[in-house]
Amino acid sequence: MPFLGIIFLNVILPILILLIIGASLQRKFNFDLKALSNLITYCFMPAAVFMNIYETDIDIQVLLQIIGYLVVFSVCLMIVGAVVSKILKLDKGESGIFNNSVVLMNSGNYGIPVSQLIFQANPLGISIQIIMVVFQNILTYTYGLYNLISATKSGLDILRALLLLPIIHAMILGALFNAFHITMPEFIWIPINQLANAFIAIALILLGAQLAKIQFRTLFNKMIVVSTIGRLIIGPSIALLLIYIFGIEGIVAQSLFIGSSFPTSRNSATLALEYDVYPDIAAQTVLLTTVFSSITVTIVVYLASILFV
Repeated sequence: MPFLGIIFLNVILPILILLIIGASLQRKFNFDLKALSNLITYCFMPAAVFMNIYETDIDIQVLLQIIGYLVVFSVCLMIVGAVVSKILKLDKGESGIFNNSVVLMNSGNYGIPVSQLIFQANPLGISIQIIMVVFQNILTYTYGLYNLISATKSGLDILRALLLLPIIHAMILGALFNAFHITMPEFIWIPINQLANAFIAIALILLGAQLAKIQFRTLFNKMIVVSTIGRLIIGPSIALLLIYIFGIEGIVAQSLFIGSSFPTSRNSATLALEYDVYPDIAAQTVLLTTVFSSITVTIVVYLASILFV
């Protein structure tokens, strides 16, 4: 399978390099990780999400074709997460981390480069991945955020925390600016764009800094192993079944199937650190799923090219 080496060199290796940089800097300077997490959550992350939604040109017909699939697929993963959490007898915080690890995917800085590599001759495949990125952004900062906040708060406190987060405002503003084709002044566009461009590197450096403080003897505990299996094996299996049930074919089927195989979103680790809900486990899950995805994504890409011609 020739995709393995290409994906590793063009996607996995750059991510690992940034993780190593973050871990090395953390060991030398011992950063205040909470402060860095706040900087990402309240500055870089809102800018990135705003730009992502603002600049995405979504084809309505394609959106209508796949939106039902995305909703059903996500609900199925949520159900799997809830059932397995009960079986493993996880506490509320562990359950939130586990559910996020299965449901939330790295569709952005991992998924888009992979899609650009695979579908460089067919823009439709890349467009579908962008739709999935937007969908995952919404899912991350609603369902994913609720899982973490509900581990420490309840009721009106959860709703208040959600409404006060800049990321929610950024999503709403991005959608409005996109829908009404509002052009931003250059003096506003430039700093927001620069913040958005910095987000991926800063987030991965922070994740590397988190990993530098992890006791790796717990890397292969039961919860992390099951999370990895859920994200990289069960997720694509459910996606394949739903694609056949929905009768989706061709490039759309290929893109959705491949899009279901990406590792756990790094944002799940960033948010776990922000709300201090098992941040080490969240970071280790991101690391493990990212490393093993170099194998599983290659297999899914190979199967997609055979099953959906």
